[in-house]
Amino acid sequence: MSASLKPGNAGNRDAFAAYICDENALDVLRPVVIELGWQPEKCNKGGLRNAIQSLSVSASPNILMVDLSESGDPLNDINALAEVCEPGTVVIAIGQVNDVRLYRDLLASGIHDYLLKPLSANMVRDSLNQAQAVFLAPRTGEDEGVKHHVSTAVIGTRGGVGASTLVTSLAWIFAAEKRMPTALLDLDVHFGTGALTLDLEPGRGLTDAIDNPSRIDGLFIERAMIRANDNLAILSAEAPINQPLMTDGAAFMQLQEEFKHTFEMTVLDMPRNMMINFPHLLNEVNVVVLATEMSLASARDTIRILSWLKNNAPHAQVVIVANKVQPGVSEISKADFEASIERKIDVLIPFDQKAAANAAKLGKTFVDANGGSKATTAIKQLSARVIGAGDEGSENAELGAAKKSLLGGLDLKGLLAKKKDAQVREPAQ
Repeated sequence: MSASLKPGNAGNRDAFAAYICDENALDVLRPVVIELGWQPEKCNKGGLRNAIQSLSVSASPNILMVDLSESGDPLNDINALAEVCEPGTVVIAIGQVNDVRLYRDLLASGIHDYLLKPLSANMVRDSLNQAQAVFLAPRTGEDEGVKHHVSTAVIGTRGGVGASTLVTSLAWIFAAEKRMPTALLDLDVHFGTGALTLDLEPGRGLTDAIDNPSRIDGLFIERAMIRANDNLAILSAEAPINQPLMTDGAAFMQLQEEFKHTFEMTVLDMPRNMMINFPHLLNEVNVVVLATEMSLASARDTIRILSWLKNNAPHAQVVIVANKVQPGVSEISKADFEASIERKIDVLIPFDQKAAANAAKLGKTFVDANGGSKATTAIKQLSARVIGAGDEGSENAELGAAKKSLLGGLDLKGLLAKKKDAQVREPAQ
């Protein structure tokens, strides 16, 4: 419900409409509406529910003012309003509840402004002028396409290796420290912890997207995602566990596509089963962070997933992260682990149970709650690698492809074996 979205067919829509509960507010509003050149008849008696009923059978206006005074659950009712509003409608809410949290939640849901009763003419005039400017402003980025967007999938080799901790920490670093608009998409639809880690309610956005992929657009993204801060938005779920996931993955693909137009960074919390069932989800991923631990089972699954990624996502740069590392306690040494997977571990994150418990108690991400932890330092190194890998991937894709085609196909062991075999045969000939 903002002007960052396409205005739609504005020519067939009213410039303004209001649905107000009380006569006092209407008496303040009507003269301002006339002053702005709009029709005072568009100031209707009745609040949010009346607006929903009216707009369900008629086109929504460019600018809509709704009264929440008689609403028992403003956020849910605003979501119902969004169902009947056309893309580009700028919504101003008014009410009598002076609550900063409600104000923030309303703005996060896509409302342009929230005015507190009793209304004044100046207050209304300023808000309507701003709304008009917002509606008429061109959509930024529409013609620019995607200049720089990095999509990162974090995959755990085993349950409990801390992949979700890395997801929320990386997203927080990108958003809060790097000031990059960031989307966090938690693909564990039934048991995801993305919102829980940040002490947020997940909402119904993700389950609604799965049920109705065709509805996913910029308006849906703005309404459905939960804001953790100015630069971080989350799409998570706690779907009923008696309902299996019925999707072909189209919703997830559409979400990723929309994220590219709205955010600079996308971080996916991707359970292994989602990777296997929907391999096309990695088509647009630039970086895969493979979270593992120093155990026999994790080494085995690291080998298997690396092989899978080579076949299904050869374009993605893989960063291997050994998490919860405890020297002298691990099942496998670092040297043996690297020998078994035939490549180096990129980042080692030390085990810090006390810091993890502290983050959970505070309702913050691991890195936000534990700035001085050695584990936080390692995760920040990982974030730098992800940003660097994304930059390198976008700038050197052709060079990388050339290197792979020239060198990656050489089987050095096979060539040496053939050479040795030839040397053995030569005397016999």
